Amino acid sequence: MSDHTSKQFDSELESVRSSVLQMGGLVEEQINRAIEALGSGDMALIDTITATDKQVNRMEVDLDEQCSHIIARRQPTAGDLRLIMTVVKMITDLERIGDEAEKIGRMARLIHEAERAHMPRVELAHMAGAAIAMLRKALDSFARLDPVTAAQVVRDDLELDDEYRAIVRQLISFMIEDPRTISRSIEIMFIVKALERIGDHAKNMCEYTVYMVKGRDVRHIAVDDLEREASE
Repeated sequence: MSDHTSKQFDSELESVRSSVLQMGGLVEEQINRAIEALGSGDMALIDTITATDKQVNRMEVDLDEQCSHIIARRQPTAGDLRLIMTVVKMITDLERIGDEAEKIGRMARLIHEAERAHMPRVELAHMAGAAIAMLRKALDSFARLDPVTAAQVVRDDLELDDEYRAIVRQLISFMIEDPRTISRSIEIMFIVKALERIGDHAKNMCEYTVYMVKGRDVRHIAVDDLEREASE
C-alpha cells in the first residue's frame, strides 16, 4: 500500500470511529430526554426522541455501508479488521439503545396522559444514571482504546441487573397491595427493563472494545477472567 493510499485508509478509519462516537452522543441524548420527559411530562420533548431515533437509524445504515466498502476496497487485516468488525457490531447495539430510549419515551407519554394516577413510589433516578454512565464509559473506552475501563462496565452491569430485580420486586408488592397501581406499575416495569437492556448493550460494546484491543473474544467468559484479560 502506497503512503498516499495508507493515509486515505487511516482517514477512512478515523471517520468511521468519529461517526460511532457521534452516534453514541445522539443515543445518550435520547436517553437523557426520555428520563427528563418521564419527570416533566413534556410531550414535545418525547416527540424529539422519536425524531432523533430516525437519525440514529440512518447513521447505523450509513456506517454499515461505509464499513462494507472499506472491507471490499481495503481488505484490512489484524487490528484494522478488528476495528471494522467492532464498529459493525457496536452500531447495532447503539441503534437498539436508541430503541430502548424511545420505549421509555412512549411509557412516559402513557403515564402523563393518565395524569400519573395511582403511581407507585419507586426511585428510578439512580438506575437511569447508572445506565447512562455505563454507556458513556463504553464510548469513552472505545475512543481511548481502553480495555480496563471497558471491563469495569461489564462488572457494572451485574450491579444494574441487581437494581433492576429489586425495583421489579417493589412493583410487584405495590400491585399486590393496591390493584389500582397495576397499569402504572406495568409501564414502569417497561421503563426499568429498558434501562436494564441499555446496560446490556453498553456491556456488549465494551466486550467488543476488549476484543478490538486485545484480539480475544471475551463475550462468554467470567467477569474476573475478562478483567484479567483487559489488564494484561
